[in-house]
Amino acid sequence: MMKLHQIYHPITATPYKCTKEYMEFPPCDALKPYIRCFWGSREVVAGMGNRPAVPEPVIPDTCMDIIFTVNHTDHSIESSFCGIDDRTFFTQSCGEKQNSYFIFGIRFYPWSVSMFTEDSMKNTKNAFFDAGYHFSGIKKEITAQLFDIKDMYELVPVAERILLHHFHDKFSSHIVLLATSKILETKGSLRIADLKQEVLVSSRQLERLFLEYVGIPPKSLAAIVRYQYMWNDFVFHPDLPLVDAVYKYGYSDQAHLCREFKKYHSMNISEARNHALPNVGNIQDGSYEL
Repeated sequence: MMKLHQIYHPITATPYKCTKEYMEFPPCDALKPYIRCFWGSREVVAGMGNRPAVPEPVIPDTCMDIIFTVNHTDHSIESSFCGIDDRTFFTQSCGEKQNSYFIFGIRFYPWSVSMFTEDSMKNTKNAFFDAGYHFSGIKKEITAQLFDIKDMYELVPVAERILLHHFHDKFSSHIVLLATSKILETKGSLRIADLKQEVLVSSRQLERLFLEYVGIPPKSLAAIVRYQYMWNDFVFHPDLPLVDAVYKYGYSDQAHLCREFKKYHSMNISEARNHALPNVGNIQDGSYEL
């Protein structure tokens, strides 16, 4: 398996966020090439009472998630799988305001989800499904644990064992992995005409394979990858001059870069930074690194 996870680190709209309602946990070494992180509630969260639900932006990160929502008030579990998104959408806090709940998510890299799924990734872009449609075995085994385990620190190792049991790399495509590697190495700036020459397949075959294994065409993946590398720079290297970012990521001018960023983020660069940075004070301790 190419070590793509070592050169690509997609982040959320609030990469510093760490609260009892949302934390991220790194996977074990065996799963690091495939799983970006586990995420969710640190423990069962009490009902919100009269606190209003605050919409949170979910930006394109090229990842795909299995999400379990455990309602401890009415003893129910919902599961979902969301494919790659190419636009920002907004979520609100889960469940009824009075309910106690627990959320557990598994975030896959775009090149790895096919190694765990039981179905094609076609028609999964910007879509939500019951997790059982693509991951019936994983859903069944994790669901069986969710009412007995109420702590992320205990649940993550259990989920890791289940995922390793269901791992099957024979359902991967060498061409997709190679093409994805080229996209990441160029930070999304490689033209598709050049990409097909790199992997020695036709544009039609390359697109067919990406739709089958990733869910979006290679051109769309490259565009979101470029946006994600750029967002990383804007968050972690705020002193990078905009004119340098234009050159670094191959945009025609600053206006082009700003339009492209807002297209994916739904905010301009300044607004996006301001939204991300208030969570710096909640950054997690040294036990968690990504």
